[in-house]
Amino acid sequence: MPPPLPPTPPLDMRPLQKPLENANQALGRLDGLASLIPDTNLFLYIYIRKEAVLSSQIEGTQSSLSDILLFENEIIPGVPLHDVEEVSNYVAAMQHGLRRIAEGFPLSLRLIREMHKILLRGGRGAGKMPGQFRTSQNWIGGTRPGNAIYVPPPPDRLMECLDSFERFLHYESANLPLMIQVGMIHAQFETIHPFLDGNGRLGRLLISLLLCAKSVLREPLLYPSLYFKVHRAQYYDLLQNVRTRGEWENWLSFFLEGIEVTARQAADVVTESLHLFERDRKRIETLGRSAPSALRVHAFIQKKPIITIGPTAKALHLSVPTVTNSLAGLKKLGIAKEVTGNRRNRLFSYSGYLKLITEGTEPL
Repeated sequence: MPPPLPPTPPLDMRPLQKPLENANQALGRLDGLASLIPDTNLFLYIYIRKEAVLSSQIEGTQSSLSDILLFENEIIPGVPLHDVEEVSNYVAAMQHGLRRIAEGFPLSLRLIREMHKILLRGGRGAGKMPGQFRTSQNWIGGTRPGNAIYVPPPPDRLMECLDSFERFLHYESANLPLMIQVGMIHAQFETIHPFLDGNGRLGRLLISLLLCAKSVLREPLLYPSLYFKVHRAQYYDLLQNVRTRGEWENWLSFFLEGIEVTARQAADVVTESLHLFERDRKRIETLGRSAPSALRVHAFIQKKPIITIGPTAKALHLSVPTVTNSLAGLKKLGIAKEVTGNRRNRLFSYSGYLKLITEGTEPL
């Protein structure tokens, strides 16, 4: 049974002060950048999907960011469809949680169950009690509880653990910095393992949701799963050491470093992308009479970097020939790239932007 939080004896905060300061500074810079972006939806669309892809890859799915973008254009990707559907469900679960919090609904066990129901809908998760806490014993590693690496709390003690967990979601103390609390919440959720499936993905989703609910970030422009994916073995080992030895300080130091690294990278990608958009905008202005419509298409592919002609024309209230000509202009400038080689049902990508945002999202 995991002891309730905050831990006893209290944390040794001395080794955590510097990582905490660095993480807070990086998050502050990222949130400051978000306030300067004219339209945060520009990056939200991609960043939420990037986190969804990375978090799902930690669990073994083979989808890339490009795969989910193809799927959303109703193009069948080159990986198992259920892998892509799982990522798509993650995006939907995250959006549901953000919407509920924006409406004033508290982050709670009820909301966690709502998100889980969306996360596991259809495909492989349909038979794993979507939206319901488990009523049977689960385990991590091995083939049965007897040879497992870790056995979570039994079903008859589960609600006791979850009630304590929910209280800690709303715990406030001057002695417990918020980012330390977020790191503890993630580890405790993984330790309780309250569902039959989807615990890892939902636990990582809670990180971004907490940062928004607690007003650390205005928008979920963070993808911490990139760091957890790169350091996957260490991520699992440190979580296990919290469970078996109560080694909170090592886990929290790792967690804070992950937040710092990914917040800095996310901010750098925003900055580099804005510079790319401006450079390309100036080049498009040289197209003459076709420049106004080409600029509108360019603005659209900043939000959706893989597009097809018909839906783009409909979204922008432009004719199909106008969008076709605009994309021909963007292609000529090397801004857009046709990726299918087909004469019909062509697919265009914003190649420079796609290169920036897909870094690190290749499957393991």
